[in-house]
Amino acid sequence: MLSIIVAVANQNVIGKDNQLIWHLPEDLKRFKKLTTGHTIIMGRKTFESLGRVLPNRKHVILCNDAELHIEDENVEVLEDISLLKPYIESEEENFVIGGATIYSLLMPYTEKMYITHIAQDFEGDVFFPEINPEEWQVIERQKGLKDEKNPYDYEYVTYVRKG
Repeated sequence: MLSIIVAVANQNVIGKDNQLIWHLPEDLKRFKKLTTGHTIIMGRKTFESLGRVLPNRKHVILCNDAELHIEDENVEVLEDISLLKPYIESEEENFVIGGATIYSLLMPYTEKMYITHIAQDFEGDVFFPEINPEEWQVIERQKGLKDEKNPYDYEYVTYVRKG
């Protein structure tokens, strides 16, 4: 089963120059809590933006660069979306963590989305696809903690695919 996890600002902005634009430590803690012990699926640029292999997670990089090799037992590079079939059909939850192209490619195969909606305008160059309300149902909403370390209004929203 695929689940998307992403933080999205106003106008569906998710990043700029291959980086997160905002810093929300509470959201990062939530990301770690939800994804630890699971497989995370991403594109090459997202993997590079992490700066390292995240502990206690298998990393699957979807990339059409046949030359890309990462020497780490927790990293698998796949050159074709069809090779994700075992993850899509698995009973286990596997998390799609970006970027925009990967989100768009894998949204049709996704059953659940964990989205942090940030009520703030940011200038970005990477955007999350539109969420079709006819395809997705909100099953949980939780307001995020706004304080000196988490300076924006935000909420965690969990969606499941209808039908």
